[in-house]
Amino acid sequence: MAIRPLVILPDSVLRQVSAPVLSVTPEIKKLVADMFDTMYDAPGIGLAAIQIGVPSRVVTIDLAKPAPEGEEPVPKDPQVFINPEIVWASDEINTHEEGCLSIPEYYEEVDRPASIKVRYIDIDGKNHEIAAEGILATCLQHEIDHLNGVLFIDHLSRLKRERVTKRFAKVARRESAA
Repeated sequence: MAIRPLVILPDSVLRQVSAPVLSVTPEIKKLVADMFDTMYDAPGIGLAAIQIGVPSRVVTIDLAKPAPEGEEPVPKDPQVFINPEIVWASDEINTHEEGCLSIPEYYEEVDRPASIKVRYIDIDGKNHEIAAEGILATCLQHEIDHLNGVLFIDHLSRLKRERVTKRFAKVARRESAA
């Protein structure tokens, strides 16, 4: 399909709340295909539609990692979540280092519920509910946050958040002046 440009911090588009998808149309299926192409090219393990400038509640995830040289390739495991909604979260907390394709080359540890249940629609328009833990739970929460205009840096201290926001604003000013 097509690799689309990523929206990068400090672009205010990242703070938009995404609209629900009313039905899985051919346009939504093309969006999903473009999202996978963009995510794999980046490379990343998750992408929300807003990260390519489309304010629709669509998330793509693939936790398969490339195999080390000389080993069998790990098969891709693409997953699509349309209108995902967290319906339950555990009291137990996990800490994972997170990064974001919209905040390139910046990583921090973030605390999130260790287990969640998510209700969503698949690419065929069917309703599902999934229980997730570990990296899948973290990735789903990270991407669902994007749909609500929340970035992973919002889970950090004010000082760290301001520092990274200022750094990306400075880079954006430098690039627009060039």
